[in-house]
Amino acid sequence: MERTLVLIKPDAFRKHYTGDIIKRYESEGFHILAMKMLKMTKELAAKHYAEHIGRSYYEDLEGFMTSGPIIAMVLEGEDAIGAVRRINGKTNPKEAAEGTIRRQFAESGSRNAVHASDSPENAAREIAIFFNATEIFD
Repeated sequence: MERTLVLIKPDAFRKHYTGDIIKRYESEGFHILAMKMLKMTKELAAKHYAEHIGRSYYEDLEGFMTSGPIIAMVLEGEDAIGAVRRINGKTNPKEAAEGTIRRQFAESGSRNAVHASDSPENAAREIAIFFNATEIFD
């Protein structure tokens, strides 16, 4: 079993897609081990997106991610990292496959509804940013 971090971003939250997105992960067989709603601060954004700081798009990314509530979740399942990324679809919803979360719910490549960890190392790092051990139920 593998774990991954998923963030439901402010654009999806604002448009009331949160429940639909959560239901999709559950219907695909993933177990929610942790979940909370929060407002990302600039400090939290800098920690989560550390590798993007200094890039031309970082200010917009930070502004977007701190613009409203997000949902952070830890999902567990078989091949969770790869499977969740396939379910999410490509970053740009116009390039995402039919039936993916981003194709259905994302506004654009930069307002793309969800984030998911891209490797076991990043999953462990990202989960620890948003959750402590007492908040993860396994």
